[in-house]
Amino acid sequence: MQRRPVAGRRRVDLEQEPARGPVAHGWPDQTWTLARIKTLVGRRFHKSMTLSAIAQMLHRHGFSHQAPARRAGERDEQAVTGWVKETWPQVEAARRRAEPSSPA
Repeated sequence: MQRRPVAGRRRVDLEQEPARGPVAHGWPDQTWTLARIKTLVGRRFHKSMTLSAIAQMLHRHGFSHQAPARRAGERDEQAVTGWVKETWPQVEAARRRAEPSSPA
C-alpha cells in the first residue's frame, strides 16, 4: 500500500471539504466565497493565504468562478413580459418631467 504525500492528501482534503457545503462549515447559506475558502484553509490546514492565492490555487485545481442564477425557479416569464409591456411604460412616463429642467 502506497502512502500519498502530505501535499497530495491536503489536495484531496481541499477538494472534498467544499463538497460538504458552506452550511456544514458553519455559514448560514450555500454560497462559497474566496473569504470563506480562506477561512476554511486556515481552520483545516492552519495556513494563511491571500485571496488572490486562494483564487489561483482553486483555478489550478480545476475550480471555476460561477455566479448563482439570479432568477427564481418560480418565475413566470409571460407575466414578466406582460408587466414590461403594459405597466412599465406607465411607471416610466409618470416620472418624466413635461419640460426640461434648467441648471440653477
